[in-house]
Order: sequence, then C-alpha cells, then structure tokens
Amino acid sequence: MPGTAVSLVLNATYEPLCVVPVRRAAVLVLTDKAVPVTEGDGLLRSTTTVVIAPAVVRLTRFVKVPFRGQVSLTRRAIFARDGGRCAYCTSSATTIDHVMPRSRGGRHVWENVVAACTRCNHVKADRTLAELGWRLRRRPAAPTGVAWRVLGHRTPDPLWYTWLDIPEQASA
Repeated sequence: MPGTAVSLVLNATYEPLCVVPVRRAAVLVLTDKAVPVTEGDGLLRSTTTVVIAPAVVRLTRFVKVPFRGQVSLTRRAIFARDGGRCAYCTSSATTIDHVMPRSRGGRHVWENVVAACTRCNHVKADRTLAELGWRLRRRPAAPTGVAWRVLGHRTPDPLWYTWLDIPEQASA
C-alpha cells in the first residue's frame, strides 16, 4: 500500500467532509466510528487483522461542521484551477502573475491571480493587459463547490466522483 493513499470521509448524512490517510480511515472503521462505503485497492494488515483499504468511509455519528469560507489562495491551488496552463498563451505554466500588478494597486486575491509561463510573466512585467493589448482566455475567479472545499488542489480518486458531484468524464 503506498504511503500517500487517502480516503474520502463522509458525514453520517453522506456529505463529504475531508480526506484522510487510508490508515486513519481504517482505524475509524475498526473503532466503529465509521463504516466503509467503497472499498479501495489493497489490504492493510496487522498481526491479527486484515482490512480491505477503504476508498470512502461514512461516519456513524453526525459531525456538525462550521461554515467554511473560500478555498485558500495558494500557488498550488492556482495551478490546479488553471489546469497548469498559462492564462495568456496556454503553454505550460511555471509561475503566477497578478493581472493588475500589485505595484499598481492590484490585490492578491483569486480574481487577480493567474498561472503564467515564465515568458509571458517576463514580457508582461508590471504592465496591465490593456497596455499590452492582451486578453485573458477566461476571467479568474475563486473556485467553488464541494470538491474544492474538500479536496483543495488534490486530484480526486475516481471512486469519489459520486460523492463529490464530479462527472466521470472529468478524469479524462
């Protein structure tokens, strides 16, 4: 079993809550705090027990979750939102850029930050899109939805699509 294997945790109402390591999910099942909903690949073994690694578990008791705000603005999340492509030329992105440069009053918010390739970022420098005659392919926005709140920048396991309202074609 790889050390980075993770499981999706659902609330008692089948609402996605978080992602935990497979070993933690197995402990939740073994202590009767959760029940397996979908089996994953592989086995977890101890000296006395063998457990099929759970891909999705559901808590047996409802957990009240406080309101969660926006997804954290991180470099990794920006690359995930933009698909790893430059917002200006669609080549592979290696850096981030502020659409309205910070030196001109632009803020560090989802709506002003995009993934960019080194070349475009260097050419743009501290100029605005209007000064260069450039246009964005699509307007940057904060990611929304259950999948972003639960997964953040992680790539979802195909077994989770049902619970995260992600169409199965999204993996292609």
